[in-house]
Amino acid sequence: MSKIDEVAALVEKGKAKLVGAAVQAALDEGADPVTILNEGMIKTMGIVGDKFKNGEIFVPEMLVAARAMKKGVEVLKPHLASGSTGALGKVIIATVAGDLHDIGKNLVAMMIESAGFEVIDLGVDVSAAKVLEAYKENPDTKIIALSALLTTTMPALKDTVAAINESEFRDKVKVMVGGAPITQEFADEIGADGYSDDAASAASLAKKLVAA
Repeated sequence: MSKIDEVAALVEKGKAKLVGAAVQAALDEGADPVTILNEGMIKTMGIVGDKFKNGEIFVPEMLVAARAMKKGVEVLKPHLASGSTGALGKVIIATVAGDLHDIGKNLVAMMIESAGFEVIDLGVDVSAAKVLEAYKENPDTKIIALSALLTTTMPALKDTVAAINESEFRDKVKVMVGGAPITQEFADEIGADGYSDDAASAASLAKKLVAA
C-alpha cells in the first residue's frame, strides 16, 4: 500500500489524528504534494460523497472524513503552490437572513473545499447586502452558494437571489441554493443557476457550474 493510499484510507475512515503524520510520511518519501491532495484527499472525498448519496454512510461519517482531510491539508499547505488548494476558484457561502442553521452549510462548505475550491464562509443570518459586499471584496468569486433551512426564510433566499440577479456582476457568477425546504422548482422560480439536495451533490454541482 503506497503512502498516498494510506492517506486516502485514513481520510475515508475519518482518522483526523493520524492523517497529518501519514501526509508527512508521504512527503518525506518524495510524493508530489498535488498528487497527495488530488489522489489521497479530493478523490477520497468524492468516494465518501458517493457513499453518502447512496445511503451507505451518514452525515457524521461524512463530517469526520472532511475533518480528517482538513488536518491533512494543513500539513500539505506549505508544500503546495499557493492557490492549488483552491484551484477551482472562490465560492462565497452563507445561510440567509433570519436563519441560524449552520450544520448543513458547514458540511457543504467542507465538501466544496474538499473538491478544490477556496471557500469564503459568511456564516448564518446573512443579509443580501452582506453577500453583495463580499462579492465586491472578492470579484474573482465563481459561485455564490446560499442556504435556507426554514420555510419562513425562503423569502429571504428569494430576496438575496433577486439582489444578485439585479447586480452588475450577475453574468460573472453562478448562484446555487439548497436547504431542507428548497426544491429544484423553487430554485428555478427565483432565478438560481443550480440546486442540490445534499452536501455531496453540492460539490459536484459546483464543479459542473464552473466548467459550464
